Amino acid sequence: MRTSLMIAGALAAIGSAMSALMPLKPAFAAEELRIVSWGGALQAAQRKAFFEPFTKATGIKLKEDEYNGELGKIRAMVESKTVSWDVVGGFNDWVQLLCDEGVIEKLDWKRLGLDRSRFVGTYDCGVPAEMSGTAVAYDKDKLPNGPKTIGDLFDLQKFPGKRGLWKQPRGNLEWALIADGVPIKDVYKVLNTPEGVDRAFRKLDTIKKDVIWWTSGAQPPQLLADSQVVMTSAYTGRIYDANKNSGKHFEIMWDAATWGAGDVWVIPKGTPNLNNAYRFIAFASTPQAQANLSKYIDYGPSNKDAMPLIDPAILSHFGSSHPNTWAVDSAFWNVKGDELRQRFSAWLAK
Repeated sequence: MRTSLMIAGALAAIGSAMSALMPLKPAFAAEELRIVSWGGALQAAQRKAFFEPFTKATGIKLKEDEYNGELGKIRAMVESKTVSWDVVGGFNDWVQLLCDEGVIEKLDWKRLGLDRSRFVGTYDCGVPAEMSGTAVAYDKDKLPNGPKTIGDLFDLQKFPGKRGLWKQPRGNLEWALIADGVPIKDVYKVLNTPEGVDRAFRKLDTIKKDVIWWTSGAQPPQLLADSQVVMTSAYTGRIYDANKNSGKHFEIMWDAATWGAGDVWVIPKGTPNLNNAYRFIAFASTPQAQANLSKYIDYGPSNKDAMPLIDPAILSHFGSSHPNTWAVDSAFWNVKGDELRQRFSAWLAK
């Protein structure tokens, strides 16, 4: 009975959101919307779950761009009044920052036809696009007794060989502290002190010479496939995609993995296509659209009403199904990010 009621509620929410976004008249043939996302497996999944169905439903053609989360590009467009991106999959760490700066639109949730309380993590200027994870991954064929805890990432004796890590401090500093014995609940309290920052970098020092730094999500699966690393941090969706489409036997080690709103739909201030940008975000945020995304990539929905619509077989692929995962504190990184990135760059250069 409870499941039936949840499904009924989800279907009602779909109807409400769809009625809000349906046009009063058909879209003109020339109408276009430029969407920017992260490329790779995620954007391919978004194309199937969001982009193509939206065009079919509204007649609005979508043009796609890819980027690596550079907020400077959005700032430059807005400041120069040459906005060519209508909807962007914003990096959750800087969404509130650009919102406070007035670079992206403050959203009217009533206009979207969405119930803000039904979303996992919300923003004044954005709607979470999906729930994604970053975890340590390894090749089970080459490392059958792979790592079990985040401490193993830092244990060169137990697991000799190169490691892959994202070339930025976010996530790595937190992992270093967790591996050094700091409880997850206390990580940001410790990292908010000079002593805590020193402690995190000291832990990273222990593996620095054995790290291969990656800068795009496509690199970690390739590093594993080429045996350049014995383990690597990676976007979990990229790992499942490599297993599904390339026949790999990569394994995700979920201990201390991050899990949260991977990116957030935002609208750069000054877009000439504001109304259609709203319509796209409303469409992509319905329970059914979000459930459809999980058919193409192993990320979870940010809309809670989508959960009853998802195949139970893939729920174990979501970080929310595993203990000891955590969410990056975007507010912390908004305040401390510049300082820690400068420290990280100086550390890398030593």
